[in-house]
Amino acid sequence: MTFRSRHLLGIEPLHPVEITTILDLADEYVGLNRASVKHADALTGLTQINMFFENSTRTQASFELAGMRLGADVMNMQMQASSIKKGETLIDTALTLNAMHPDLLVVRHPHSGAVDLLAQKVNCAVLNAGDGRHEHPTQALLDALTIRRSKGRLHRLNIAICGDIAHSRVARSNILLLGKMENRVRLVGPPTLIPSGAADWGVEVYDNMAKGLEGCDVVMMLRLQKERMDGGFIPSEREYYHRYGLDAEKLAHAKEDAIVMHPGPMNRGVEIDGTIADDINRSVIQEQVEMGVAVRMAAMDLLARNLRAEAA
Repeated sequence: MTFRSRHLLGIEPLHPVEITTILDLADEYVGLNRASVKHADALTGLTQINMFFENSTRTQASFELAGMRLGADVMNMQMQASSIKKGETLIDTALTLNAMHPDLLVVRHPHSGAVDLLAQKVNCAVLNAGDGRHEHPTQALLDALTIRRSKGRLHRLNIAICGDIAHSRVARSNILLLGKMENRVRLVGPPTLIPSGAADWGVEVYDNMAKGLEGCDVVMMLRLQKERMDGGFIPSEREYYHRYGLDAEKLAHAKEDAIVMHPGPMNRGVEIDGTIADDINRSVIQEQVEMGVAVRMAAMDLLARNLRAEAA
């Protein structure tokens, strides 16, 4: 299996072969997770520390479950009430962690680049669970696995990423991954939520849902990240839903077998109609959650193999 990275900090450094390696191994772990006995030993004897400086339900639970199913000793550090709040720097935190000798460190942080800084200072493998507006690599990988299992391939598909692109690390990681795998990516949303210069990223940009979804194989909706907005990006949620919320009328412009995705948590009636979100024939939102555990198991397994090879 080709995966030589010491850390998983983003999609940008990954080669398409490494992406495929993670997805192939994750496919095997989907089978394990559906079995009656859900345990393997890839991380036996290793320590995994989860440090979430931002609140998270899905991602933290998914990483915790992934580590436990692979046999790791898993510890969650409550960073909201940590020494960081008392003035400790990120570098001091890294020194403290080194003294604990963890093997895998999973970090979510509100500032772009903070996870990369930690990775430079600690003596273990680091996985980025989302940093600011920068990247969220395991989300893009689980989205890729969901698409590949639904469509039978992960290349030459028309994929629309819709909504709050400007504040979304999920969008950034998906644009990078889907581009590397030779897909046609479209960004759809109001001009206020599309970053300036987005047209230079090798994507097509639309401010009209009907045109943006025309002939698409995959429709990926994004959450409105109001906590990252410091101004009037949209006139109102009602107006936003009218123009950019996914409903049956807008979805009709995509292909008949187009799948609908959302990284969660969803604002029903704002980004997506509840009926569409729950449509078992179109929505793969629950599959995304399931694939998340398998992808994180695969990523940690591969990093652990590299750790052991380094130590040998």
